[in-house]
Amino acid sequence: MSTVLVTGGAGYIGAHACKALKQAGHVPVCFDNLSTGWQQAVKFGPFEQGDLLDRAGLDRAFANHSIDAVMHFAAFSDVGESMRDPGKYWRNNVGGSLNLIESALAAGCRDMVFSSTCATYGEQDGVTLDESCAQMPINAYGASKRAIEDMLVGFGASHGMNHVIFRYFNVAGADPEGEVGEYHVPETHLIPLMLQAIQGKRAQLTIHGTDYDTPDGTCIRDYVHVSDLVDAHVLGLDWLRAGKGSGVFNLGTGSGFSVREVVDHSAVVTNRAVPVTEGQRRPGDATALVSGSRRARDELGWTPKRSTMETMIADAWRWHESGEYGV
Repeated sequence: MSTVLVTGGAGYIGAHACKALKQAGHVPVCFDNLSTGWQQAVKFGPFEQGDLLDRAGLDRAFANHSIDAVMHFAAFSDVGESMRDPGKYWRNNVGGSLNLIESALAAGCRDMVFSSTCATYGEQDGVTLDESCAQMPINAYGASKRAIEDMLVGFGASHGMNHVIFRYFNVAGADPEGEVGEYHVPETHLIPLMLQAIQGKRAQLTIHGTDYDTPDGTCIRDYVHVSDLVDAHVLGLDWLRAGKGSGVFNLGTGSGFSVREVVDHSAVVTNRAVPVTEGQRRPGDATALVSGSRRARDELGWTPKRSTMETMIADAWRWHESGEYGV
């Protein structure tokens, strides 16, 4: 059993990770400033309210809980905002991560599982992305995540910081048992936006760009169920605790869905029409991002179990209909 500091543990993915850690016999310590996370999502272990930019607060969290390892999810992640206000992303994501790494090392904690993103690959049309592909981010969000990856590699060489980096694709779905789910204010992710439009909680879903070089003109993304994603993080933790060294893994299914295809699947799963309008492209959006890697399956033994589009939408729909977090 390990005690794991989960930064962003009150957010969408972090809360699911805390549940998965608890189920695996670990103690998850949620560290979150609640700027985008939810107090209601803190259900699975101790809570330390704090900010990554506050080094003293981080040091207290490490001292209070004898942390063995870190799962690092906390970050700003809105691609559009990162294009409008890049400084916010460099300051928070990169500066906060530097504080976290140095605080962990000062406390003798040298194992970190890091939540990175396929956005580090940028725009590489026609390429099925694996871990060897060049990283050429086209927005400050992706660039900030790439910089954190570089920091981890550097601190690994200089201070023995062992790390597992997960570059994942679009995360979707919700806890099948309904304890936690996806809710952002403002909401920016396709599936919850679409479900809110179906519920009548927003007038319509806007499809941003219909002139991409894809079969139906809309962006294509690879979707992975949040429960499968956090299972991989627990396997990554096990990898580090077993002394297997550092590694980089894509997390995706290898199947891409266009925005219009996701809309069509949602109409079938919910048996309701999706009110849709068409809008302009958003700056920073790549045409297609699809994983071609099996490294996580082959080396970590990761097997996605719920990452079909129908299951992801059904789990998300069930959670949205429950009214948790005031959705």
